[in-house]
Amino acid sequence: MLAYVHFLSYLCNMIKLLLILSILTTHPNTKDANVGVMVYDYNSGKTIDSHRANAVIPPASTIKLLTTATVLEVYGENYRIKTPITYTGEIQEGVLNGDIYIEGKGDPTLGSRYVGNQSFLQNWVKEIKKAGIQQINGGIIADVSYFDQEATNPGWLWDDMGNYYAPGIFALSYLDNTQRITLNSGADGTRADIIKTSPHIPNLIFENTIMCSSSSDGAYVRGVPYGSHRFLTGTIPADRKTYVLKGDLPNPGLTLAQEFTKALIKGGISVSEKATHIAVPDSTARKKLFTHSSATLKEIIRHTNHKSDNMYAEMLFRLLASKYSTPCSIGNSTKYIRTYWNNKGINLSNCRILDGCGLAPQDAVSAAIYVDLLKYMYESKYKEAFMESLPCSGESGTLTSFLKDTELHGKVYAKSGTISGTKNFAGYILLPNDNVWVFAVMINSANCKTRKLQKVIEEYLLDIYKKHYTDTLDTTK
Repeated sequence: MLAYVHFLSYLCNMIKLLLILSILTTHPNTKDANVGVMVYDYNSGKTIDSHRANAVIPPASTIKLLTTATVLEVYGENYRIKTPITYTGEIQEGVLNGDIYIEGKGDPTLGSRYVGNQSFLQNWVKEIKKAGIQQINGGIIADVSYFDQEATNPGWLWDDMGNYYAPGIFALSYLDNTQRITLNSGADGTRADIIKTSPHIPNLIFENTIMCSSSSDGAYVRGVPYGSHRFLTGTIPADRKTYVLKGDLPNPGLTLAQEFTKALIKGGISVSEKATHIAVPDSTARKKLFTHSSATLKEIIRHTNHKSDNMYAEMLFRLLASKYSTPCSIGNSTKYIRTYWNNKGINLSNCRILDGCGLAPQDAVSAAIYVDLLKYMYESKYKEAFMESLPCSGESGTLTSFLKDTELHGKVYAKSGTISGTKNFAGYILLPNDNVWVFAVMINSANCKTRKLQKVIEEYLLDIYKKHYTDTLDTTK
């Protein structure tokens, strides 16, 4: 009789879970899509729900979990990325007969609007003066040779290249590798005018075909790293005095060297040569003037995950390649991530990792891999820093609207991932009594807008919470 009761209880639970999962597998927006799900109860060590958990699915920005977790584990939360400022030649009676080099080592925060000190150039000028330099018979040289010259990931789409969210990745970043283009729009059907650009890039040519429209808004910048042309296409709202469009910086290291030169001259230090850059390692003997340190890695990854910053993620991803060799390459970054986690017992052999931010549509990760990774990080000594880097449902970052004003408001800490036809979430659900669920829900190739996919995922998580967790509480009263 007891065995029969246990069987009925097991059968009821299975039916309950099948009904929950059916939200994803029978909903009109997701029934024909590629769906992978895993929900794991960390406290009991049992899987609550699973559907094609080992199927690899384009992760979009959820792959930033893999990037930031790896960097955090390898370097530690208090690590600061160093940018050495060095020189050649000799300093005699206040005159440097030589050049000053900015040696890029992968810091994404130089001049960033989000992390670090935007007025760092003034501090650099002070350091130059402290070294006794009043005149430079030479120039400022941006050394970007620490990364290889594959600045644009070959897995990225042409439609993305040149936009602020897909800039070239160099060993020296500056201003988030972003240029702000201010436009003026007139009447419906007229062409928008470029008013100014910030920063100003000498000799950069804009091919502007942006039209003003009262019914649509979608303007884009297209171009390639180091390129001298940027193509502005699409539409912006009509009758706007100013409209700011963001694009990439073609050569952020060179722009930084130019801005440093201006800051030095403004500070009373003459510079005889124009700023330039080098992209391949050389054997020039250099002496150190000072070293600039970034914000802590904890601060950097918090911004990366909260705002889903592709440039930050790609800089961190490329930095990992230095554990093998320099110049840092995409291939070595991928190889290092695979090897690192395989050694930790998380097998990434069936995953495809082409970048660190998720822009490459060929990326592929499974829900089960994410659950394994998140379980590992929940036991890491860097658990707190990692958890703090994740947006909170209904409250922060890219999860501000997710599960807002529901029973799971403020209880989900996760990374989202969105591309056309794809919506993914992976993270933690923190429940009362210190209970924790680790989950990943991934939906790809759905024939609807991503905001509708989010609603389906919200419905699924709320149902599994209500029917599994709250029902379990009722039966234990």
